Amino acid sequence: MTSIQRLPTRRALLALAAACAAALLSASALAASPAGTAANAPAATVVDIVGRTVEIPANVDRILLGEGRFLYALALIEGDRPLARIAGWQGELPFADPNGYADYRRRFPAIDRIPVIGRTSEDSVSAEQSVSTRPDIAIFGLGGHGPGRQSGLVNDLKKAGVPVVFIDFRAQPVRNTLASMRILGKAVHREEQAEAYARFYEQHLQQVRQRVEGIPTSQRPRVFAELLAGVWDGCCHTVGKGNMGEFIEAAGGINVAAGKVPGAIGDMHQEALIAADPEVYIATGSRPQSNRLMLKAGSGVAPADLSASLQALTARPGFEVLGAVRQGRAHGLWHNFYDAPTNILAIEAMAKWFYPERFGDIDPQATLDEINRRFLPALPMHGAFWGDAPAKAAATAASGAAR
Repeated sequence: MTSIQRLPTRRALLALAAACAAALLSASALAASPAGTAANAPAATVVDIVGRTVEIPANVDRILLGEGRFLYALALIEGDRPLARIAGWQGELPFADPNGYADYRRRFPAIDRIPVIGRTSEDSVSAEQSVSTRPDIAIFGLGGHGPGRQSGLVNDLKKAGVPVVFIDFRAQPVRNTLASMRILGKAVHREEQAEAYARFYEQHLQQVRQRVEGIPTSQRPRVFAELLAGVWDGCCHTVGKGNMGEFIEAAGGINVAAGKVPGAIGDMHQEALIAADPEVYIATGSRPQSNRLMLKAGSGVAPADLSASLQALTARPGFEVLGAVRQGRAHGLWHNFYDAPTNILAIEAMAKWFYPERFGDIDPQATLDEINRRFLPALPMHGAFWGDAPAKAAATAASGAAR
């Protein structure tokens, strides 16, 4: 018997055509997709400053800042629109840097409409308000004025599907600034911009380190830094290990409060300061609108005002006997360098104060000018961020004019 071959039915032919079309569509889509965006591709991750591996959203349009002063870092990599992606932030910036905040308000009035999640301390932070900002990602520090590593807000945001990335410009700024800028850049998809600043910073830091690394301990100046000089009753709020103490060490100085102050920040009795008799005295300040005796430094401050306020601070009882003051080695510094990736300016200024001849060719103002030109197009830093007492300041100005 001859076998008869059965032809495919119309229904079978239609099913086969549909399957082929689906396969072709899938292959076409896969071929057209950029590398790493296929459905089964691994998500981008970043290892933050505390070693946590954090998955980064493909799109980051809304950023929650655990400190308002993280604007100093974000502005370096956001170009003409430094505030555009900030969904909410901690509210300490207008208090900690009123002049800087006022500058931003004049240039970007919408800054006042950014939701605030707390005031000036970690315990003031509202988890409900933080989640309500609907962030794609949150950037937190290790502690201070905003939520830190142990904050319950980290879990609250995790439950809401919001990744939290930790960076640090405050606890160990010299050690962590480079890594933190790169972490921030990757977390908010600004890797190229962050890498450019990181390389700039590293070049300037290495230049200082190479010049001081061979100096014997016996030839290094003993330095005392008074934080927010004049703000606190009595004497003296200062740094131990970490924080601004790392600037002193990086610039080749010996911090006389290291070992006398437990932790990074604390107080040192005036009797102990007089006994230590530092060769260099540095006062910091950042709230120049106050009528209280304090260092005037920061955005919009004239160099003469910084110098005059520094002179008044060194005339307080007990300070006039310090060798640093008597020898004209008293200096003023913007306080917020202790929580900003522009801290390289503080390190360069200190290096010149400690070793004027060795660092005669280093000009922190030229470094600031380059930062403004390359990284802060929207709102450059302008004002007196470091300086000397009047007699020294006049001599420095004359030297600069001669060059």
